[in-house]
Amino acid sequence: MSSKKTIKVKEMLDWANHQLSRTDDYATEKFKAGISVMIEKLLMDSGNYMGYMCLDSQSEYSRVYSTSSKLR
Repeated sequence: MSSKKTIKVKEMLDWANHQLSRTDDYATEKFKAGISVMIEKLLMDSGNYMGYMCLDSQSEYSRVYSTSSKLR
């Protein structure tokens, strides 16, 4: 029997936003670009994409994604 596992969009959004706000040596632009692609896909496919806000001008991918207050 095959089972389908689901994830909570809010939990993934919180995790992604934390990763994108990191400033340590391991949080490279490539790392953050991958996180951004993943969370944008998840938010778009679930109908929850509401854009993002840049955290600083030093890094293109230092950002925080937002969503509606009622996550689907």
